Amino acid sequence: MPEVKVYNQEGQETGQITLADDIFDVPIKPYLIYEVVKWQLACRRAGTASTKTRGEVRGGGRKPWRQKGTGRARQGSIRAPHWVGGGVVFGPKPRSWAYSLPKKVRKQALKIALTSKLKSGRLRVVDNIKLDEIKTKKFIGIMKNLGLPKALIVTPERNKELELASRNVSEFQVMPREGLNVYDILRYDHLVILQNAIPKIEESLRS
Repeated sequence: MPEVKVYNQEGQETGQITLADDIFDVPIKPYLIYEVVKWQLACRRAGTASTKTRGEVRGGGRKPWRQKGTGRARQGSIRAPHWVGGGVVFGPKPRSWAYSLPKKVRKQALKIALTSKLKSGRLRVVDNIKLDEIKTKKFIGIMKNLGLPKALIVTPERNKELELASRNVSEFQVMPREGLNVYDILRYDHLVILQNAIPKIEESLRS
């Protein structure tokens, strides 16, 4: 079983913790990571792009000129697709890009992402992060103590104080362990997990 050091918010080592093999030491399969990230980004797409067809644009109710005798090409409407201001052919319409992905695949990809962070030395376990006041400066100071330039911080449950203190700093994101996902783990250089969140993460990935 892999063992990692535990640090306090001053950056000092306070002990060690043993992580579960079936969560933090699984075979790396990049194709699963790819499938889950693609699925996550597809589900996040707004799908609100919309264009008007020739039946939806304004105008074009009558024939622009008579069929024969003008010397010009025949036209039925000034809102045909080849006219300026006409409708769009095969343009986008509002739709959902979401699709389903097996739960087992999603869980396995999350295990792989956690294993990858651990094996690359970018997983940090911290016993607790507590702010005496909700200030961004205080939060950044703690991150400097830990030597983290860009990190995702995972808490056992929602921590509004940390979320408020970090929301103006784009290099960091605080999320409860329920929101832990593959895309955000990969998006940040380091992964910081509060010690009390580890048993909950391991339990949820086994269920």
